Amino acid sequence: MPFFKIATWNVNSLRVRRSHVMNWVESNQPDLLALQETKLSDDDFPQDFLHEFHYQVIASGEKSYNGVAFLSREKLDDILVDIPGVLDPQRRVLGGTYQDIRVINLYVPNGQNVLSTKYEYKLNWLKNINLFLKAELLKYPKMIVLGDFNIAPAEIDVYNPKRWQGKVLFSLPERQAFQEIIDLGFQDCFRTLNPNQVEFSWWDYRLLAFQRNWGLRIDHILVSEFLSSYCKTCFVDKVTRTWERPSDHVPVIAKFALYINKIKVVKE
Repeated sequence: MPFFKIATWNVNSLRVRRSHVMNWVESNQPDLLALQETKLSDDDFPQDFLHEFHYQVIASGEKSYNGVAFLSREKLDDILVDIPGVLDPQRRVLGGTYQDIRVINLYVPNGQNVLSTKYEYKLNWLKNINLFLKAELLKYPKMIVLGDFNIAPAEIDVYNPKRWQGKVLFSLPERQAFQEIIDLGFQDCFRTLNPNQVEFSWWDYRLLAFQRNWGLRIDHILVSEFLSSYCKTCFVDKVTRTWERPSDHVPVIAKFALYINKIKVVKE
């Protein structure tokens, strides 16, 4: 396979969207897919992907809430399911090493609203993630951080910035926390490659938001400086939002000019 293809997708219940994920994997053949909001305990995670498509399955879940998982062509090493030193029962972090590329899958808390305790939890969680990623970068210069960040970084990432100003998902403290992660030494693949493109990855189920394109770009793929020059394309796959009973999120895909088995740059 000439390119290393990686994707992230908040499926908003794998039990409900199981056939969607299987169809998408069969059509797109990613090397690695990061899932969020699986809402399944580890014992209930379907093994179809392993048996039918020969993907390795790593999951960290809880019944009915949260949950993160990897589907990967090759075995992941150095698995991590918690932020070191932080006690948190919510399953929101999953790390693994794909050959010598460190991949961190995040499901950032939503925050509910800026006056809630869940918003405080979100900001504290982001502080802990920042410290964690800073330490990880020292060990793994080849690093990808992806997932549902529940943060739209800039006005271009929101269909109506004035309407969303100061609200959860677009509040200034959240956006600053996202920028502080970028400042550790990451690049936002989509925005780096598509500086002026208006594109969203999430739409509310209400008010015909998808049909009106009233969305937010809150699902991201961040790469370390070492890998940034190898990222050739990053795009949003909106087709899944047109399927029956879709997730409110759609996949975001990035392709890297690497032969992953040999870590060799593709000659273009």
